[in-house]
Formats: sequence, structure tokens, C-alpha cells
Amino acid sequence: MRLVTVKMPEIYVNGIDELVKAGRYSSRSEVIRIAVRELLKRELWSAGLPAEPLWQYGGLRPAYEDNDAVAEG
Repeated sequence: MRLVTVKMPEIYVNGIDELVKAGRYSSRSEVIRIAVRELLKRELWSAGLPAEPLWQYGGLRPAYEDNDAVAEG
């Protein structure tokens, strides 16, 4: 994976942290990867534009889909 630095409003960071704290996701990175995946699914891949959908390989799923144990992020 590549490292990408993103600036975002504090309210977004707080919301992401709440999702991690609630155990829905294992880390901030996981939340952001899944959010981007969903955007790409909606905006690109479902429109038939060329791209290789990463979710087909199971690499980007929410932690709660894999198991109940969640690592701290």
C-alpha cells in the first residue's frame, strides 16, 4: 500500500475516532480506506469506468465483517 497524507476538518477526525473507539473499525486508516472504496464503487466502478475493484479480493472489509475481535488503532 502507498502512504497518502490527507488534511481534513477536525470534526471528520473526531467522527472517525468514534467509529474506531466503538470497535466498528480497527484504525483510522481502515475507516478512510473503506470510505474511499465506497466512493470509488459509486462514482467509478459502478459506472463501468476502467479500474480494478479492490473489494473483489477481500482486502478492504470493515473489521466487524471479519470477526468480533478488533485491534486498537
